[in-house]
Amino acid sequence: MNSSHAKNSPRVQHRIGGAGVRQVRLRTSGASVEKLADGTLLVRPDEALGPYPKVLTDRLVHWAKAFPERICAAQRDVSREWRRLTYAQVLAAVESVGQALLDRGLSAERPVAILSENDLEHLVLMLAGQHVGVPTAHLSPAYSLVSKDFGRLRHTLGILTPGLVFASNGERYGSAIEAVVSRDTELVVTSAAPKGRKATLFANLLATAPTAGLAAARQQIKPDSVAKFLFTSGSTGMPKAVINTHRMICCNQQMIAQVFCFLQDEPPVLVDWLPWNHTFGGNHNVGIALYNGGSFYIDDGKPGPGFIEETIRNLREISPTVYFNVPKGYEDLLPALRGETKLRENFFRRLGLLFYAGAGLSQPVWDAYRALALETCGERIVMVSGLGATETSPMAIQATWETDRAGVVGIPIPGVEAKLVPCGKKLEVRVRGPNVTPGYWRQPELTRKTFDQEGFYSFGDALRFVDPSDVNKGFEFDGRLSEDFKLSSGTWVNVGALRGRILSHFAPFVRDVVVTGHDRDEVGLMIFGDIDECRALCLGLERSSSAAEIFGHPNVHRRFQELLESFAVNATGSSTRVTRAMVVQEPPSLDGGEITDKGSLNQCAVLNRRAATLDQLYAAKPCAQVLRIQKK
Repeated sequence: MNSSHAKNSPRVQHRIGGAGVRQVRLRTSGASVEKLADGTLLVRPDEALGPYPKVLTDRLVHWAKAFPERICAAQRDVSREWRRLTYAQVLAAVESVGQALLDRGLSAERPVAILSENDLEHLVLMLAGQHVGVPTAHLSPAYSLVSKDFGRLRHTLGILTPGLVFASNGERYGSAIEAVVSRDTELVVTSAAPKGRKATLFANLLATAPTAGLAAARQQIKPDSVAKFLFTSGSTGMPKAVINTHRMICCNQQMIAQVFCFLQDEPPVLVDWLPWNHTFGGNHNVGIALYNGGSFYIDDGKPGPGFIEETIRNLREISPTVYFNVPKGYEDLLPALRGETKLRENFFRRLGLLFYAGAGLSQPVWDAYRALALETCGERIVMVSGLGATETSPMAIQATWETDRAGVVGIPIPGVEAKLVPCGKKLEVRVRGPNVTPGYWRQPELTRKTFDQEGFYSFGDALRFVDPSDVNKGFEFDGRLSEDFKLSSGTWVNVGALRGRILSHFAPFVRDVVVTGHDRDEVGLMIFGDIDECRALCLGLERSSSAAEIFGHPNVHRRFQELLESFAVNATGSSTRVTRAMVVQEPPSLDGGEITDKGSLNQCAVLNRRAATLDQLYAAKPCAQVLRIQKK
């Protein structure tokens, strides 16, 4: 293959700690670019990947010996007091449960399926499986608790053929278990077995005495053996079982340790709600605590009214050293931080890094956290993002330096090679490295479609250089390739960039939007409103009012009309000028595939499922619910 080397930019020192910025050790190495004859760019990190363990629980064994009384994990119990487990206690529980899994003859062909949310038993079961080579599969609780037809749960269990199914509270998950879980499959619960269903108590697993077979099983684990299954659907239909090997999980933690070097300087403390059926929470965050000998406080809160209050309570008591969240979480936490000095001081007191992923963060929220940190502790806290996927364990591309704006995802991390392939006016990003999955369990046709001939995994995303002359300024997200479309004029609409600006402009009244206009004359919007913010616009409306009453209220329509008109003022052409919008009254459907496993909107599924709404939006004589601005 013919190739030419693009001019490499000077190495940029990414160590943080300049004037006004809290000092933390972050990656200092850069990356280089090679340009191939066909225009493809290969981006490689300058720093090599260091050694890493065979199994993640090798680190658990290490810390249990070195610091047996250090807090490994904690969660509030029914009395709302912290139940804390030391490293020695977690290792003992992992060994007992691991032996119980071996006694049952479980394997990749008959793995453990976990239906329920994050808790200490879930953690022990996950680590026990990795400790003895029995894969665990972590399923979204929404498959059991939100779905009406249990279609996704039935699909995922059909792929897995589990030998054991776990749910923390059997009664709570009883309907799903009765509908989907075979009576031939052992059911394990922490409490409350479903009525009419035989179940083993988790306490019985904990009471199992380890034997010599435990050590033998550990010896037989290979780096490329399956450690766990995580399900993702992305922009496709039913969930895919992503194989996570021991090598993927362990090498990715070493990669993280090399870019977030401060994690090795003192044991990290995490207060974290992100679900473990998700790679962000279950691989990235749990792994960071365990790999670096830290303490993981399970946050039973999450973004949203009625839930964020629990997160706030936890952050009043526990000062994190690093904080991870999705943009909505940062948005919902912000009013409390602004309004409560004690909370603000405790949150920023030990904090070395703020990290967001899962979606784009609006610039006003980014700026607010910088200002709050400076006001509270006299220093800004570095806030970063990156690009990863369930298929990449997840970290693959990461920013490790302070920037002036949200959206920079960084450069490839040690051990990861990125390929940028020209796709029209965009650059499609693909990656290769030991942290990348070998494929999808029992779905070889999907595996073939996801990798190119050189073994690079394709995200389906586009990136652009922050500075085309200097790769070490990093990349920015440039949208999902499958979501972009052409107007009838032939003009391309960059959905990712446009959607990000819309969400920022329409905040806080929207939860999400779907950009419309494929093969039509104008760009439009389907708006999924924030029901609480929209309710606040409806003076005199009862709190028990329905979504239809709130989103159909004249005050809500008036506010969105104003936002639509003010957004159009800064449009630069037909591809960025939104001329019509409609507030959707029916929330997105999990069973209809409109919500991905990450909780985000599946834009394509919404457009397909709501074809009638789309026709109404573009009708020659639109109904009163359609908001319009005049064409130029």
